[in-house]
Amino acid sequence: MATTKYSRQREAIIEYLSKTKEHPTADTIYMDIRETYPNISLGTVYRNLNLLVEKGEVLRLIGMDESDRYDGNTHNHYHFLCNNCKRVLDIEMESIDQINAIANKSFPGKVEGHVTYFYGTCDKCKQQI
Repeated sequence: MATTKYSRQREAIIEYLSKTKEHPTADTIYMDIRETYPNISLGTVYRNLNLLVEKGEVLRLIGMDESDRYDGNTHNHYHFLCNNCKRVLDIEMESIDQINAIANKSFPGKVEGHVTYFYGTCDKCKQQI
């Protein structure tokens, strides 16, 4: 893969994602980055996010509302999707990577990874019930 030219906007996106535990949409990232780079377009944010996902520097998640969400934490971790408020939250838990070996026992190909989402009601919504 060819090297990618440095971009201040791309660095601003990476910095934004590294400082949040939220899993924002491209629109949310755009609104924040626009404060520093007023001439940035939403298309530029999308292009940079796609490039960062391709390079493995950012994760793309699918939210409960089927919108793309982005996560700057690329280490193995799991996500919780709230059925009520539609937020995407990190779950701090032990790895379940052994699920790959379990899947490989009954699959003729080779399982190399997995994506796991947990669903339910987040703590904030649970307190409102």
